[in-house]
Amino acid sequence: MDSDQLNQLIKQGLSAMKSGSKTAAESASEVQNDASDEQLREILRKGTETSKQWQQRVDRALEQVGGGSQQERENEIMQAMDRVGKQIRQEAPNDRVRDLGIIANGQLILHYWIGAFGTMEAYCKQAGMDQAAQEMKSCVSEAKQADEKYTEIAMQIMQQQQMASA
Repeated sequence: MDSDQLNQLIKQGLSAMKSGSKTAAESASEVQNDASDEQLREILRKGTETSKQWQQRVDRALEQVGGGSQQERENEIMQAMDRVGKQIRQEAPNDRVRDLGIIANGQLILHYWIGAFGTMEAYCKQAGMDQAAQEMKSCVSEAKQADEKYTEIAMQIMQQQQMASA
């Protein structure tokens, strides 16, 4: 693949990621308000702050590849995950189930970001965009840490449910 083709692919991917991060940011406060578990609300709040850093990193990478003013690509994946998350929260029969649904949907979104940032890291590295590749790698690491924290919180919520049922 020649460098122009790779750069175009990077622009397209980053543009979709930028659009996806806007979708995520728009729904973040709504999701936080629906969570009942204090630890979950805290990780959601931190996630909102982290996503702002991710947006800045994506913007810097877009500038580096020359796509800073490029039209954003619509991100139907993030839009669909947002719709599913709303449905899960609306249909939850109680707070614990809602919190677990928020976590499940949040982890699906994080796994999308892990894949997207990982792919962009590899592409940026191949294109000689070392700073952008490093920033994408940092995003992958942060998303994996958040995913692990979500799992810990889910386990605690399920243990609380078992104790309450006993």
